[in-house]
Amino acid sequence: MSSTAAAAPQKKWWNGLFQGLQKMGRSLQLPIAVLPAAGILNRLGQPDVFGDDGLGWTNVAKVFAAAGGSLLDSSLGLPLLFCIGVAIGMAKKSDGSTALAAVTGFLVYYAVLRAFPDDCPKDTTFGGAGMWSGVCVAEDGTVAQAAYQNPGVFGGIVMGLLAAWFWQRYHRVKLVDWLGFFNGRRLVPIIMAFVGLVFAGLCVWIWPPVGDALTSFSKWLVDLDWLGSGIFGVANRALLTVGLHQFLNTFVWFQFGDYTKPDGTVVHGDINRFLAGDPTAGQFTSGFFPIMMFALPAAALAITHCARPERRKVVGGLMLSVGLTSFVTGITEPIEYSFLFIAPLLYAIHAVLTGVSMAVTWGLGVKDGFSFSAGLIDYVINWGLATKPWLIIPIGLCFAVVYYALFRFVIIKFDLHTPGREPEEEAEAEDREQTKA
Repeated sequence: MSSTAAAAPQKKWWNGLFQGLQKMGRSLQLPIAVLPAAGILNRLGQPDVFGDDGLGWTNVAKVFAAAGGSLLDSSLGLPLLFCIGVAIGMAKKSDGSTALAAVTGFLVYYAVLRAFPDDCPKDTTFGGAGMWSGVCVAEDGTVAQAAYQNPGVFGGIVMGLLAAWFWQRYHRVKLVDWLGFFNGRRLVPIIMAFVGLVFAGLCVWIWPPVGDALTSFSKWLVDLDWLGSGIFGVANRALLTVGLHQFLNTFVWFQFGDYTKPDGTVVHGDINRFLAGDPTAGQFTSGFFPIMMFALPAAALAITHCARPERRKVVGGLMLSVGLTSFVTGITEPIEYSFLFIAPLLYAIHAVLTGVSMAVTWGLGVKDGFSFSAGLIDYVINWGLATKPWLIIPIGLCFAVVYYALFRFVIIKFDLHTPGREPEEEAEAEDREQTKA
């Protein structure tokens, strides 16, 4: 009896942790939803669109580039978006004061970090700090941008979690009467100012070894070349089953690696580097295009053809919808969840083949990326930034054939109950529900 009693809290603790991680994964989707706007603005600011190599509207290109760059800035824009998104997503019954508390804490944290430059070039001295600048000044008066500790989106996520926790704990606190103006929601931003100060101080001290460890891990993964791409592809699809894939995506796409733009700005993450024009970026994005644009729609066709004749029309309409969604936008959850739980074997095959696509695409020298997902929209918009984007079409068609053949074979061979192949009583019940609706 004692052992049973001891096991119960452990199970409850694990379930709570898992649910919390899932909730955090969902909260990460809020700032990620902003990226299509950032990607489009950034693309319009490229030289081959409105710039010197395109229409020649240099000032217009500068406007778009600055607008997109502000959202993709890996030291301020992106971390701030993640901070606000996580704070709103993690706090119960959050409101505008939650976001205000998050922004307050983040701005203090950001400014304190910039008061401590990592280093200055030789024969220069640090010339001051501020929210937007802080330069190394030489004796002849020339300046160079100072380098700072940059936890990036990791710092933004932590500040968002702290804001959510402090808001949840103190947003209903009542102070003494003469401080009543600062009761509840007005108190939390004040608290977060000091929390941001403390967290920034900790980052100045502990981030160098943590950052070095993350850099070493990212270098190891990148150095694996096509194998590293394949490992990421399998892990990405595997973690999606429990809603934790955004954790992996966030660090690989927005934190790992760095690229210095012509203006001296440093960007981090595979997606940011690609959108900034890094010719070596795209290792962890390119291989998704063949899967999302070709393979999964082919899987939808296989599921339709495997449905019973009397159910094929209904299933075909559903599969056409989810297949087009995957092809055009790169949103794959509707089609993946149509077979994930009822035919996990198919999903396991899909996860492995995603890794194969990642490895093959990168191995053939294809370097493509996206601001939202690997669908037709991003494929067309980012054609000018990509390397060998035309190869995605034949690769995708090959994977479409493989997916169709494998899905159809496995469904029939193992009599999997994919849509349209449910037992008769289940199908009849579903039809009755649709008729009532």
